Amino acid sequence: MTAPAPFAVEGVSRTFGSGPAAVQAVRDVSFSVAEREIVAIVGPSGSGKTTLLSIAGGLLTPSAGRVVVLGEDITALGHARRAAFRLRHIGFVFQSFNLLPSLNALENVEVALNLAGTAGRPAKLRAMDILELLALEDRAHIHPNELSGGEQQRLAVARALANRPDVILADEPTASLDSAAGHRVIELMRTAVDAGEARAMVIVTHDTRILDVPHRVLLMDDGRVRPASDADRASLRLPVPG
Repeated sequence: MTAPAPFAVEGVSRTFGSGPAAVQAVRDVSFSVAEREIVAIVGPSGSGKTTLLSIAGGLLTPSAGRVVVLGEDITALGHARRAAFRLRHIGFVFQSFNLLPSLNALENVEVALNLAGTAGRPAKLRAMDILELLALEDRAHIHPNELSGGEQQRLAVARALANRPDVILADEPTASLDSAAGHRVIELMRTAVDAGEARAMVIVTHDTRILDVPHRVLLMDDGRVRPASDADRASLRLPVPG
């Protein structure tokens, strides 16, 4: 029997407001992410990507549908249980790096480990391991304001990976980076998934420059998600599957 996907969105919709002023930001979206797979969802600003990602991570409740992580319907969990589940199983990478300026790179990663109950030498060793994976080991004792934009984003990824979450959700992780730095970040994120630091990853983006790195690309517009067609692949210059 085939094992279930570690992450799935099933018939998810989200409406804001009611009556004539209602806005349906997400419309009946379904997709799953396989083991060790990175899926990119690409679409223009206002297409519903960030709302969808917030629902996927249990930060926002859908109007309909459910999100299943490791067989657990997280939309059915109460607030406290959902927060605890997120801490253990879901890592977030935000467009704004959200790094702690008073801490160096190593300490920024250690904080995530401390919150999940790992402290002392084990936390320090794990933090250094993940910095090495993301090519930041020589920046371990540098503070965020001394890092380049690409290094700060890689540090944000390192922090998200610290507790080996099962799913990584990334919201426009290359939006503030130039082409080379953005591509480097996504390549290292794929390296982390390939190395087993996360079981699945979803990236929402409007940056078509990095779409050769994910394993699969979905398109989102007007709240709906669909697979990329041959015409889409040609226009986005995506690699041919297989």
